[in-house]
Amino acid sequence: MSPDHSSPRLLLLDTASLYFRAFFGVKDLRPAPDGTPTNATRGLLDMVATLVTRFEPSHLVACWDDDWRPAFRVAAIPTYKAHRLADPVINKEEVPAELEVQVPVLRRALESFGIAVLGSPGHEADDVIGTLTARHHGRMPVSVVTGDRDLFQLVDDEADVSVVYTARAGVRDAEVIRQADLQERYGVATGAQYADMATLRGDTSDGLPGVKGIGDKTAAQLITTYGSLAALRQALADGDPAIKGARRTNLVEAGAYLDVAPAVVKVAHDAPLPDVPITVPRELADPETLQQLVESYDLGSPVGRLMKALGLRPE
Repeated sequence: MSPDHSSPRLLLLDTASLYFRAFFGVKDLRPAPDGTPTNATRGLLDMVATLVTRFEPSHLVACWDDDWRPAFRVAAIPTYKAHRLADPVINKEEVPAELEVQVPVLRRALESFGIAVLGSPGHEADDVIGTLTARHHGRMPVSVVTGDRDLFQLVDDEADVSVVYTARAGVRDAEVIRQADLQERYGVATGAQYADMATLRGDTSDGLPGVKGIGDKTAAQLITTYGSLAALRQALADGDPAIKGARRTNLVEAGAYLDVAPAVVKVAHDAPLPDVPITVPRELADPETLQQLVESYDLGSPVGRLMKALGLRPE
């Protein structure tokens, strides 16, 4: 059954989030004939098939980390993702060798299908997602697939932008996060408020220190009370008597961090991207290469499942 293209929808994949999940979540029981692991490749193709079947997108992009630790974020906050460095000299991320060898294979597979794989020099996949979301804002529904809470900042009910969150229930039963979920879980009303809350709270997994003594609950209360981080800081500068004691001290001492952190936490909306078609493929872009990958890495089953989900026929 082919996807229903009569109702437009843009499906944006945080590709690394998915292939890391596939690698760590699926045992490598079927390596390629030459011994190359295939669990991340097989898992990713199956995930895309599941997502296409569930959401029936008219447009589909596998968003790519051209730079997993962009210079503009490191310049602002040097600790940004520093704990994940395998080699600080060449800015190389620590990735298991058994996964690293699969990344070029899974990318070639996606491209052979005709699925747009888009990255932007000096930017993360999150920035590609932010830019494509901004470009299509209000023009069609946008579903962002990720296991990363950072992208909750894009949730916007009015523009029909939601996050398909895989971290809790996996891809098959992924939650669709909307503004009501942000309110229920975090006490903030919008994606923009989530970004401000996350800035105050910090994120140890990304090397963002946050403000001392402020966790999820306090951050949400402050953003809800003042409406935004900018308004909170203005109230602090104006001497608002409601901000007092240790909280005032900690916010003042975090001033230098708060000057730069929003630009690190917020995804770009203007990353340069190539002008390529992003519609769901109606035919294979490179059937010969895809067949070579099937034979070399024993990918017949997952390739077949994705072809079925996309409504493609073997050539």
